[in-house]
Amino acid sequence: MLRQIAFASAVSLANIAIHAAAMALVIGAARATTARWPSASTSHLVAVMMATVAVLMAAHSCEVMVWSLAYALVDVVPEGTDRVYFAFVNFTTLGYGDIVPVARWRLLGPMTAMNGVLLFGWSTAVIFEVLRTALRKPA
Repeated sequence: MLRQIAFASAVSLANIAIHAAAMALVIGAARATTARWPSASTSHLVAVMMATVAVLMAAHSCEVMVWSLAYALVDVVPEGTDRVYFAFVNFTTLGYGDIVPVARWRLLGPMTAMNGVLLFGWSTAVIFEVLRTALRKPA
């Protein structure tokens, strides 16, 4: 059990690093854009929010791929199973249950879900920060 927790924690930390880089990029770009073009027009807001969400979706997709690679390293899923699909199902907490991990790595699914929930929550907070920044009235 400790081996599973240690391995999943290392993968989660790698994903946190990816997410932190994406968050810094998004918040920095939103602040710079708002400072340069302090417009609260609808089209400006739509553009800023679309860019924000696109970067966050790309970050989450990269994080799912990291989990998929981790699954490949330790043979978590049965032979012939799509690891990317399994990683997406766990990371998004969808949990279809159509693929079951091998018994010796059973905790990786819930730990993937825990990592996904935390990162999606973080993304939600950043979306609101970007929205707040974009709607801020110029001084």
